[in-house]
Amino acid sequence: MQPHKKITAALIAANESGRTGLVAFITAGYPEPEQFIATLQAVASASDVVEIGVPFSDPMADGMTIQRSSFKAIENGVTLRWIFSELERSGKAISAPLVMMSYLNPLLAFGYERLAERALATGVCAFIVPDLPFEESEELRLALDRHGIGLIQLVTPATPAPRMKKLAAASKGFVYAVTITGITGGGGALPDDLAEYLDRVSGQSSLPVCAGFGIRAAKDVANVGKHASGAIVGSALVEVLERGDDPAAFLKSLRR
Repeated sequence: MQPHKKITAALIAANESGRTGLVAFITAGYPEPEQFIATLQAVASASDVVEIGVPFSDPMADGMTIQRSSFKAIENGVTLRWIFSELERSGKAISAPLVMMSYLNPLLAFGYERLAERALATGVCAFIVPDLPFEESEELRLALDRHGIGLIQLVTPATPAPRMKKLAAASKGFVYAVTITGITGGGGALPDDLAEYLDRVSGQSSLPVCAGFGIRAAKDVANVGKHASGAIVGSALVEVLERGDDPAAFLKSLRR
């Protein structure tokens, strides 16, 4: 099975078992680099897909929580090269498919072909690159395609229908439906028209649709699950790690 299809299969399996798929985001090497693999294993034990954030100095799509975790990880020496080395050291002892979220600069510096090779070797099944427009993504997509690695596309409530259809068709793994026009970590209620929006995205996609931004509690996961295949939990989980609480227990509480 191609790596990106493992993500799709995991989300479909969750839905077939009567659950909303859970995609859990952590910042690599946060709060402490030496805990990275243990944290990853704990998070993977309680989620269907794990999204690993590559620390970046200017994470424009992220709110203060993920910015804080990113800056701390950078101070502690976490790099893309280090992340791949740690994943290799783990021997793929992770129970969930892995997605890597990175801004473009670290990927460019690493080199696309080498990136795809290292992803395949370390169990990374797909990438999310929030600052890479679809029109400029061909070179990366082709490099990843050669190794069966997906490039997950993001849509927002402001995405016009024709573009949404194009992005859904190009995505591999799942389609990332951003719930709000803004940054991660919002503490307010999800939009009133969320159901209509998610139904619209799902109607354009043959892949599972996962909703992210602002999902913090079991009720949010339940609401999303009525209209999409999965929920993406990021800032709320990073805050759990920041407090030193049990990430697996928190993730399990979201399924109640």
